[in-house]
Amino acid sequence: MFLKTKGSMLLVAIQLVFIAACTNRAQENSDEKLIGEINIDGSSTVFPITEAIAKEFKVEQPDVKVTIGVSGTGGGFKKFAHAETQISNASRAIKDSEIQLCKKNRVKYIALEVAYDGIAVMVNKENTWVDHLTVEELKLIWTPQAQGIIKNWNQIRPEWPDKEIHLFAPGIASGTYDYFTEAIVGTSGSSRGDFATIEDHNIFASAIKSDVLALGFSGLAYYEKYKADLKLVPIDNGNGPITPSIETITNSTYQPLSRPLYIYINSKSAENKAVKAFVRFYLDKASSLVKEVGYYTLQEAKYGKQKQKFEDFLNTIE
Repeated sequence: MFLKTKGSMLLVAIQLVFIAACTNRAQENSDEKLIGEINIDGSSTVFPITEAIAKEFKVEQPDVKVTIGVSGTGGGFKKFAHAETQISNASRAIKDSEIQLCKKNRVKYIALEVAYDGIAVMVNKENTWVDHLTVEELKLIWTPQAQGIIKNWNQIRPEWPDKEIHLFAPGIASGTYDYFTEAIVGTSGSSRGDFATIEDHNIFASAIKSDVLALGFSGLAYYEKYKADLKLVPIDNGNGPITPSIETITNSTYQPLSRPLYIYINSKSAENKAVKAFVRFYLDKASSLVKEVGYYTLQEAKYGKQKQKFEDFLNTIE
């Protein structure tokens, strides 16, 4: 009788602990009004998603100021590694050198996937000769050894015009540039240097629109915004030309230029109630807001895994 009573008491105790934990989480997600500041920087590609989330969050938490900078993924990680920001937007995974800088400055973090994107290769609408490009042809154009040698379109395919190729790309601090060069050339940040770097997406689109000899790459979401003026180039990775789309990106057939997009959260910042609430809000709202700004959502099960990953992370620091 005693053993049965003791076991029942233990069960009740466990249940009470579980209820208390659930109550604490519920209280954190209640209508409690928070005050504070959240500093975010990093990828221009992830910026529209985070900006959309921040606007919605502001409605619920008007006294939390969310500041979002656009230093590029690499620039964002520099600030993040020096604990100058609490959250970093990234269009690629953190590099080993950036990991080491974080370790040096005792910055611990968690990475969460929030959306999918593809890198779009684009030409001018009046370009009549490019119907697709192979990965090998892209490498031939962009490899460092191509500088000063591969200058004209007919050097890619002899039937193409004997006219110059005018190359455009995002800034070298951008995650888009890093991802493209790693996927195509084989080394992140390695490419020829004789191309025009344009950070502003409006100017980038205008440059290709006004130059029939132009070839450039950028995030697919930005192509969608300017597609009336640009021509999308299908990419052949050995299985025939594939055009980037929501289907080919989410089912990973558009390779090697499909990628996940991330937010990185500083562990010390995650202890802050406002940051904690913002990240939870981000993961709750991402599936609807990601579509609104032209990106591609993760599967619901994967958002569930990101939420659990964040909660498990919080348990290690609280």
